[in-house]
Parts: sequence; structure tokens; C-alpha cells
Amino acid sequence: MDFGYSWNGNTALLFEIRPQWNNPNNILQIEFAKLKYNNSTNSWKLYGKRASGKWELYQFNSESINLYELLDEIRRDAHGCFFS
Repeated sequence: MDFGYSWNGNTALLFEIRPQWNNPNNILQIEFAKLKYNNSTNSWKLYGKRASGKWELYQFNSESINLYELLDEIRRDAHGCFFS
């Protein structure tokens, strides 16, 4: 398993890179977090992906002017929203 990211304008998507459980030759990219930059507030917002596949604003520490603060929030995952 590995991690990756992609950029699209002011949005970064973070994802796991892993083989499919029943077909290891099929490599999956499973999105788990989204960081979106807002020019007007000069801040980042953090979103988590729900089981429904929809993005939802993270409930706990969802906005910061410091991107590293939000990345640390993802790494700690104190509420079990990003990693299972």
C-alpha cells in the first residue's frame, strides 16, 4: 500500500494506492481526503469522503491558513474519518 495525491486548480485529493483484494493485478486509487484552498479567505478547508461516496466538510478541525496543520489532522485521524 502507498499514498498519492493529485492537484486540480485549488484542490488536492489524497488517496491510497493498493491492489484490489480479489485481483492483486488491479491497482486501485481510493480517495480519502480533499483539501480545498479558498483565495478570498486565504485558507484551506478539509473534507472527508463518506461511505456514500460524497465529500463532507470535516467536523472537527476543518479550516486553517496552515496546510500542514490540516495534513497533521489527517495523519492523526483522531476520529477515524480518514483511515480504517
